Amino acid sequence: IRNTINSRLNENGEYDFKDLNLSKEYLKSINKIYIVACGTAMHAGLAVKNTLEKLCKIVTQVEVASEFRYRDPLVDSNSLCIFVSQSGETADTLAALNLCKLHGAKTLAITNVIGSSITRAADYSIFTHAGPEIAVASTKAYTCQVTLLTMLAIHLAEILESCDSQLIETLKLNVLSLPNKLQECFNKNLDLVQDFSSKVYEESDVFFLGRGVDYTTALEGSLKLKEISYIHSEAYPAGELKHGPIALIEDGTTVISIMTDKNLTPKSISNTQEVITRGAKTLIITNDDLSNSNFDTVINIPEIHPYVSPILAIVPLQLLSYYISKNK
Repeated sequence: IRNTINSRLNENGEYDFKDLNLSKEYLKSINKIYIVACGTAMHAGLAVKNTLEKLCKIVTQVEVASEFRYRDPLVDSNSLCIFVSQSGETADTLAALNLCKLHGAKTLAITNVIGSSITRAADYSIFTHAGPEIAVASTKAYTCQVTLLTMLAIHLAEILESCDSQLIETLKLNVLSLPNKLQECFNKNLDLVQDFSSKVYEESDVFFLGRGVDYTTALEGSLKLKEISYIHSEAYPAGELKHGPIALIEDGTTVISIMTDKNLTPKSISNTQEVITRGAKTLIITNDDLSNSNFDTVINIPEIHPYVSPILAIVPLQLLSYYISKNK
């Protein structure tokens, strides 16, 4: 993440995306941003969708590349299409990129591999600089993709002058603080994560809950558990729990809830209490004070703006999947 951030800072500590050559006039002509990707990279897009919309005031749609190709999407010269891929070789994402070019859209690739197929096909490319991804289950690539997309959203908002300058500066400071806060997260929570993993590694089903941006973290946390430990897991928006999925919660079921947006935390607490009444074991990832709660395990991540919180909140869940796998 340090490498990702430093790759886009100039000597004055300002964001430098001059290579994209995106003018204010062009950005004002855009009526939609598409983020197209597969798997974890698609979740990275979801994690930043709200940030792009709120900062830039442009409708942003996140699409699964393999679906996007076949539904005749409404793409034209007023669309900015962003393609996210760790390797830059994802076949469905590359095919979607070529489709968007045929429709006259401007295309931007976000990848980890310089000279990859997607970077050669796109109009513009920016790189995460995450280093080689050794595991199939993408971890550092994901956090670096979310970091770079967040920086891009801030940069576009600065060009457009579409949001409060004080919020921009706050978000920049939050992004800069990420490496140190991640280290703090590791130092503080490793034992808690290991301890919880030793209690749940024999589970056959795990449920992840979240509201707003925390739901996107739930999706990625669930995917990691599937990929790494082969445990069946599902992620739901916390408010949807009562519309069917709660029927699957029984005594001893593990439910993991992410709560990093303090505006939504009271509602998420209420939803999680519902599963406790059905006998669920609970793990909470939060930056709020829940010391008086009746949750089984609470992992506190450092205080950070909700637009940036997915980068911190996912790390305990990545570690949880890792330690569950080791236990198994």
